Amino acid sequence: MDKKVTVVGAGNVGATAAQRLAEKQLCDVVLVDIAEGLPQGKALDLAEAAPIEKHDACLTGTNDYGETAGSDIVIITAGIPRKPGMSRDDLLKTNSDIMKSVVKNIAEKSPDAILIIVSNPLDAMCHVAFEASGFDKKRVIGMAGVLDSARFRCFIARELNVSVENTHAFVLGGHGDTMVPLPRFSTVAGIPITELMSKDRIDALVDRTRTGGAEIVSLLKTGSAFYAPASAAVEMAESILKDKKKILPCAVYLEGEYNINGLFIGVPVKLGSTGIEEVIEIELKDDEAADLQKSADAVRSLVDAMAAL
Repeated sequence: MDKKVTVVGAGNVGATAAQRLAEKQLCDVVLVDIAEGLPQGKALDLAEAAPIEKHDACLTGTNDYGETAGSDIVIITAGIPRKPGMSRDDLLKTNSDIMKSVVKNIAEKSPDAILIIVSNPLDAMCHVAFEASGFDKKRVIGMAGVLDSARFRCFIARELNVSVENTHAFVLGGHGDTMVPLPRFSTVAGIPITELMSKDRIDALVDRTRTGGAEIVSLLKTGSAFYAPASAAVEMAESILKDKKKILPCAVYLEGEYNINGLFIGVPVKLGSTGIEEVIEIELKDDEAADLQKSADAVRSLVDAMAAL
């Protein structure tokens, strides 16, 4: 295939992203991880499924960044989850160090690549990747809003007993409890959900969306979500690889848009072959704008904490 995507991190999110990319026949895939044998084994397993799934994507597993050279897109899922007894600062420092190392290797081997960041804490990791890579801001993009919006769409569809294909939603802000779902921009077949359900029900769905990741963690007990995060990253990659110019909510570096400066925050953007082609500014009501600023403040506190480490 004429396109190449590297996925860094061969855990659940990374391996599922590799599977989605290959089975959609979007590109050849390189799966890289520091664990010897892990990316090789998963890539071989996926390759052996190819005759059944009927795709000809080349899948490579490696511990060597040399094999990632010339990647069009790099999806970064590497990092560790927060463990018992680990402080937020410990998690920030550990994942920041991992991100710096990964991005320096990627920037050296694929200087023209577009980065899609999935590692947590996502908004803060986008800053690390941006600074470590030296890339233009249009080529460093955080996966958050696509996932959060998909969760909102899922809950809306289940609530109203309609197809998920008919539902559309926007969730802005940071990837966490302060995210900002926007009910009046969320629709079913073009009809705002504010016309289809009560405020109490909408509020309940908004709250569930905000805690969607934690809900899955509480159910799994020993892990976190990976199917939906992988799908979200691949939807972004597909829009870039095919120059589809989809409007998707992504974490991007803002310089004055939405009255936010110098932060990665989730807002609607147009994704095409060069990365972020346009930041879409929508007019927010006072309460929505206040919620977005509150979310930005939460992200800034993370970035400041990381800088102080």
